[in-house]
Amino acid sequence: MVAGTLLGATTQLSAQAPLAPVIPGVTVLVRDSLHLLAGKRVGLITNHTGRDAAGVSSIDLLANAPGVRLVALFGPEHGLRGVAQAGEKVASSVDSATGVPIFSLYGATRVPTPEMLRLVDVLVYDIQDVGSRTYTYAWTMALSAEAAGKAGVPFIVCDRPVPVRGDVVQGGVLDTNFRSFVGQYAVALRYGLTAGELLRHLVRTRQVTANVTVVPMQGWRRSMWYDETGLPWIVPSPNLRTLDAALLYTGTVFVEGTNMSEGRGTDAPFQLVGAPWLTDAAEIARELSAIPAMTGVRLDAVTRTIAAGQKHAGLTIPMIRISVADRNMVDPVRVGMVLLSVIKRRHPKDLVLRNRFMDQLAGDTSLRLALEGNSMRQMLAAHGAWRAAARPFADQTRVDQLYR
Repeated sequence: MVAGTLLGATTQLSAQAPLAPVIPGVTVLVRDSLHLLAGKRVGLITNHTGRDAAGVSSIDLLANAPGVRLVALFGPEHGLRGVAQAGEKVASSVDSATGVPIFSLYGATRVPTPEMLRLVDVLVYDIQDVGSRTYTYAWTMALSAEAAGKAGVPFIVCDRPVPVRGDVVQGGVLDTNFRSFVGQYAVALRYGLTAGELLRHLVRTRQVTANVTVVPMQGWRRSMWYDETGLPWIVPSPNLRTLDAALLYTGTVFVEGTNMSEGRGTDAPFQLVGAPWLTDAAEIARELSAIPAMTGVRLDAVTRTIAAGQKHAGLTIPMIRISVADRNMVDPVRVGMVLLSVIKRRHPKDLVLRNRFMDQLAGDTSLRLALEGNSMRQMLAAHGAWRAAARPFADQTRVDQLYR
C-alpha cells in the first residue's frame, strides 16, 4: 500500500495569502504535472462540477492537453452532467463531444470493473464535494481508488475546496455496521477534509488500499467558505442549490429517514421540511427558535406545493423554512436532530421513521433511539456523544491535511 503522494505541497503550505481565485487541482495538473499522464491512457471520474476557474470542463482540459490520451469517462450519482435525481440509475453512454465512452458508476455498478480498468493506465478524479459523509461522491472516489489499487492502476485526485469550511468537524463517526453508499468508512459526519485529504486519510489508516497522488489546490485556506474562494458556485447536485443548503444538508438530510419531505420538489431542498399533517408548523418554528441549540438559524412557517416524483407529490403542505442567519454559528447536525426531536414529540404517531435508513444516515442507532424515546434530553445527549467522537477524529486527521 502506498500512503499517498503530494505534489506542490511546499508551495501551497508556505503561501502567506490565498490567491484570488483559488486555483483548483485540475488547473495545477494541466499547468505543472502533465508528466503524470504523458503517454498514458487516462480515465477521468468527473461530472459537471469538474471545471477550472474559467468554466472549462476537466474533460476538455484533459482531452486537449498535449500528450494526454483521454480514453474513458466515469460518472457518479446524478450522472456526468449532474441532472439525474437522487437515487436514479444512470446508464453508460458515449460523450458526444469527444467520442469517449462514459461508464456510469451509479447504474449497473458503483465501482469501476476490471474490464473498465483494463482500458486505462491511470485514473483521475475531479469532482466538487460538499464535505458531508452522506453525500455519495466521496464514496465513488474511495471505492474507485480501491478498485484501481487492486488493478495496479494509479489514482490521481485533483483537489477542490470544502464548501462549508475545512476547519470544522461535527457529528458522530460512522459505525461500519451501518456501512452503505451514504457512508462507507469510519469518518465523521461533517469531516472537514477535502477529497484529496479524505482519501489520504483512508489510505493511511488502511481502510483503502491504493496508489494515490493528490494534486493540491493553490490559495485555499481551511477557514474559507466557498463564496470566499473566487470560484463560481456550480450546483453539485439537483437538490443542493445554494451554499446555505450545502451547510444545512448535513443535518436536514436526516429527514430523508422519515416520511416527511426534506424539501425535494420545492424551491429550497434541505432548507424546507414539512408534511400534510404538520399543521402546527408556525408553533413548531416558534418553539425551535427559542431553543439555544438552534443558534445561527431562523425558522418560520410557509406552504409549498410539492412537484411530481417526490414525497407528498402534488400536495400543498405546511413546511418549516430554515434560513441561515450566522453560518459560523450553525451546527447543522444539532439543528437536524433538535428539529426532528420537537416534531416527534408533537406528532409521535404521524412522524414515521425508516429505521435502517435513518441509522445509515446517522451512522449509528443513537438518533433513532433518541427519537423513539421522545426525549429532548436523550437527543442532546446523543449529540454530545457525537461531538465527543468528532474530536479525536479531527485530531487524527490533522496529519492528512494539506492546507492551513
